[in-house]
Amino acid sequence: MDGEISAAELEALLDDDEDVRVVDIRPPAAFASGHIPGSENVPFAELPRSVDRLADAGRVVTVCPHGEASVQAARLVASYEGLADDARVESLADGITGWTGDLVAGDDPDGDADAESATDAPF
Repeated sequence: MDGEISAAELEALLDDDEDVRVVDIRPPAAFASGHIPGSENVPFAELPRSVDRLADAGRVVTVCPHGEASVQAARLVASYEGLADDARVESLADGITGWTGDLVAGDDPDGDADAESATDAPF
């Protein structure tokens, strides 16, 4: 893991169309209620089974509510042997609560933003 990135730094990367994969580890219902534009939802509980989806990423930023669980997620992603050796993996400091940019609502990847999904959160 390469540390944390601030919301301002991440927003600048996204504004500059840098190649960065933003991985929101919150449950689908929380993701659907508002997420960083262009981010993808991989709930924390599913991350170990889905980390191979990030094999081609050059830079990954993990996102959670307050920037705590995303540190663990970033460590997990960084430990994946299929990730490129020069890939950069960071956690969003302060999580989604520290994000000052626009949020996108909707896009529930499972199509069912229900309360049961929210119980998978590790935080």
